[in-house]
Amino acid sequence: MPVNPKIQDALSDQLVEAILLLKTREECYQFFEDICTIAEIKAMAQRLEVARMLKEGYIYDDIVEQTGASTATISRVKRCLYYGADGYKIILERLANATEQAASKEQE
Repeated sequence: MPVNPKIQDALSDQLVEAILLLKTREECYQFFEDICTIAEIKAMAQRLEVARMLKEGYIYDDIVEQTGASTATISRVKRCLYYGADGYKIILERLANATEQAASKEQE
């Protein structure tokens, strides 16, 4: 899927390249703490969890209760999850695969 031209420019390219250069969880935390407010980081984390829960079939009431997200946020995430650029789908699949791999290594 092509990148949305509304968000792609030289500065956005630089940001994406910077993120791709991060190597560890600690580096990610350090970078995001410097570049975002704590509220922005928490909001992004909340949206990702909302997307995961929607994909797993949770209903809005359960998502609100477990994440504290508003129904407007849940609706927006749902729209992106099903009609967006597939970013949520890509990362949720990779996270699920990483979790499965870690679980199988623990069983060995």
